[in-house]
Amino acid sequence: MALATFKGGIHPPGRKELSKAHPIERAKPPKQVAVPLSQHIGAPCKPVVKPGDTVKLGQVVGEAEAFVSAPVHASVSGKVRAIAEYPNPMGRLVPCVVIESDGEDAWVDLVEDADYLSLSPERIKEKIRQAGIVGMGGATFPTAVKLSPPKEKPVDVVMLNGAECEPYLTADYRLMMERPGEVLEGLKILMRALGVKKGFVGIEDNKPDAVEAMREAAASLADVEVCPLEVKYPQGAEKMLIKAITGREVPNKGGLPMDVGVVVQNVGTALAIHNAVRYGKPLVERVVTVTGRGVAEPRNLMVRVGTMVSEVIEQCGGLTEAAKVISGGPMMGFALSTLEMPVTKGTSGLLALTEGEVVHARDFKPCIRCGRCVDICPMGLMPSMLSVLSEAGQYEECKDYNLFDCFECGSCAYVCPSKRPIVQFVRLAKSMTKPG
Repeated sequence: MALATFKGGIHPPGRKELSKAHPIERAKPPKQVAVPLSQHIGAPCKPVVKPGDTVKLGQVVGEAEAFVSAPVHASVSGKVRAIAEYPNPMGRLVPCVVIESDGEDAWVDLVEDADYLSLSPERIKEKIRQAGIVGMGGATFPTAVKLSPPKEKPVDVVMLNGAECEPYLTADYRLMMERPGEVLEGLKILMRALGVKKGFVGIEDNKPDAVEAMREAAASLADVEVCPLEVKYPQGAEKMLIKAITGREVPNKGGLPMDVGVVVQNVGTALAIHNAVRYGKPLVERVVTVTGRGVAEPRNLMVRVGTMVSEVIEQCGGLTEAAKVISGGPMMGFALSTLEMPVTKGTSGLLALTEGEVVHARDFKPCIRCGRCVDICPMGLMPSMLSVLSEAGQYEECKDYNLFDCFECGSCAYVCPSKRPIVQFVRLAKSMTKPG
């Protein structure tokens, strides 16, 4: 029987063997962290501490003042040294709360609620909001907002994204292998919050042991189904996942999963939700895959938010022949201009590529109209035209080719024989225009 999937897509080498056998280890506690006040889609937080203040682990240091925002918390206990700017993976300078650790890891008072599945939906959403939880697959959309769809768009399905279709990354795989019960408790909390009776977990079929672990953990849950999916990139994109599992198609031109009655969350987000709703624990750490042929000892580490990328890589033996370090996976990640930037809630991986694995943007050639990018585009777009128009500075004309339906998966650039930086052209056009 054919596995569920979608039309289009590509099959890049997985390279997951570099890190998949390494269980999650706790990274060394950092001596100092820089907690960004903007590590989510939406409005930045307002700092509520000042230099000289003493803070506890888990204390709010940045408050969310807008609807689409998420508070940030101290990831160590200690003294606030500064509010200073550090670069984020996109190269922008972001204000951060710099905290020097006292080595005590003294937590704020956490209140456990053993009867968490009996909480009201509104109380669950409030706990998730207070914990600063965002989409940890990389999108970083505030989760509490995602769990508040308008009444005219009822949701009847919650889906956990365990596809992890990006090459190299194994953080979600290790979570499903090592903590399947807690991930499923997160799914049950999500279903309770939305009043939904059906839950799915989608996992690419190249992780059969993760499929088995999750199925075993879900054996007693009649309303939860674990679905193996065809191994194909970008199987983990929300629209592709929904199409593969339910057959529903999220409409183009700004359509959202809630338009077809679905909410999708990453498996790491589900674990964070469980920790927040059951134990009252804010999001102050996450699993990061450190991998690639350019790093000495690929591993999966539980890293405090605000830890410098350089420190994380150093704990993995340091770089060897790395020519480029990417935050995230090779398809949708961002090349880093410096390693002196903090890990955020959205940092799923740190990938070090060698010179032989890097295609430099300066080497691209004109579009030869071969149509390969059109054949594989999972959204049915014409990436060739988007890149040609953007290169010519005709940004408004890109909207005639559904510019804002592109979610920048990078499949087009991967197959382009002219090595054109199509995604970068798309991002440029988006930055120069407005949707609509």
